Amino acid sequence: MASHLVVRACPPFRVPGHPGVPGHPGVPGDPGVPGAAALHPELQLERDSRSLLDGAELGRARAMTPRTREDFLAGRLAQRRFAAGLLGVPASDLTAWYSCPRCGAGADISHGRPGYLLRGEAVPLLLSLSRAAGWTLLAGVVDPDPGQRLGIDVEDPARADFDGFDDVVLTPAEQRHLAGLDGIALLRGRARLWARKEAWLKMLGTGLQTAPDTLDVLAPTVNGRAGLRDLPPAETGLPADLVAAVALAVIP
Repeated sequence: MASHLVVRACPPFRVPGHPGVPGHPGVPGDPGVPGAAALHPELQLERDSRSLLDGAELGRARAMTPRTREDFLAGRLAQRRFAAGLLGVPASDLTAWYSCPRCGAGADISHGRPGYLLRGEAVPLLLSLSRAAGWTLLAGVVDPDPGQRLGIDVEDPARADFDGFDDVVLTPAEQRHLAGLDGIALLRGRARLWARKEAWLKMLGTGLQTAPDTLDVLAPTVNGRAGLRDLPPAETGLPADLVAAVALAVIP
């Protein structure tokens, strides 16, 4: 069976209906303290994190401010559970195995391209994660083709409202493409192109080592290679005011 892309959006931590926050019926209370997890979702988050996340992830979280820490832990838990669900294994059986072009790969790396081991063996899974406006967007491909890479990105158009954006981020062709737009239409146009660039550069693994104003992403084909497209809210589950893109291609 051919591999296929799976995308999932997770709402901001503490939003009603999200696991680990008030209003979610599946969150158990602390023994002897009925409803404690619902009243104090951060306690459930900490408990789940200590139970499921690895040492490098927990160590990175300890250096963060409380709100950033909560978002980071919630995102890592969502990613691990997402990966476990795609693989059909318990989330507790996975070991995080990140890879970074500069730092290498291993259980002591907590950043870069996400991956997991299952009983000491690399799992056949591509993963990518992005955050914006508190939302976490996850993408995965099980049993990818040889050389296949994945990148995903979500952006909040409000963050594209600053002087100099076009000169720093956009190619001349992209600037012409947005010429004549203003207001929210301009911000959404900027954010859409920025999301496409981020997704593509994540897929390549270069990140912002590549200057974004040198990468033209108006077409589905970038530098002769296909695999870039926008992700509509109906496919992601994201709010309509956010924009997202995915890059999925075979890299020789």
